[in-house]
Amino acid sequence: MRRLWNLLNRAADAFFAPGLAFFSEVGNISMLFLSSMFWLFRRPFRWRNYVSAMDFVGIGSLGIVALVASFTGAAFSLQTVYTFKMFQAEAFIGVTVALSLSRELAPVLTALMVTARAGSAMATELGSMRITEQIDALHTMAVSPVQYLVTPRIVAGVLMVPLLTMVFIIVGILGATFVAVNLGGVDEGPYWHNIEWFIDARDILEGLIKATVFGLVFSTISCYQGFYADGGAAGVGRATTRAVVWSSVSILFFDVALTDILLLVFH
Repeated sequence: MRRLWNLLNRAADAFFAPGLAFFSEVGNISMLFLSSMFWLFRRPFRWRNYVSAMDFVGIGSLGIVALVASFTGAAFSLQTVYTFKMFQAEAFIGVTVALSLSRELAPVLTALMVTARAGSAMATELGSMRITEQIDALHTMAVSPVQYLVTPRIVAGVLMVPLLTMVFIIVGILGATFVAVNLGGVDEGPYWHNIEWFIDARDILEGLIKATVFGLVFSTISCYQGFYADGGAAGVGRATTRAVVWSSVSILFFDVALTDILLLVFH
């Protein structure tokens, strides 16, 4: 009887352990975020840290975001030109591309690109500081590591991803316009007229809200994985991998949830 009871306990542990570990990680990430928000309003305000983090996340990611936006707009325009010509609806190619970029493609692809570039770097940098005991040294000097290292990076993610999303939308529409008008033979007048007529501030705002949440998600997860890395150089590598994977999956999850919520709110 005791052997059966032990077997059932081990089976229950094996069944519930992944779920408990997941919720434990979510709780720890949430605590780190709340701690960073607490230190956001506490002195001293080290503005150079914030400017440096925003420069790294925003300016540093500008090139790759613009490049991906141009190719995304061009490829999407090629597909829509081919499809819409079958229905003689070429005039609606521009508004279709613009709506797709502003609501969905721009915030998601921008967040994924910034995660791959800046999120991995955040996790690697903080992880290296953890295993070389630099974070412990900050404690020794009576400096909050969360305030000094984590808060500026989260603020940079929240502020820069929406701005990069706006760049993505503009560059993507220009790339789509070049392909549709110059290569696809679409009339430029109806193309821009329908964009002006159908696109309004709600569509742009929907994308920016998503981008703000995505920036918060990727920066918090990346900082958490690096801040609590262990196991030497191999541990830093694992933390970086987890940061990118967790952030990417979380971005896609929140994209679905926010799409449902924002459709109810705005439409």
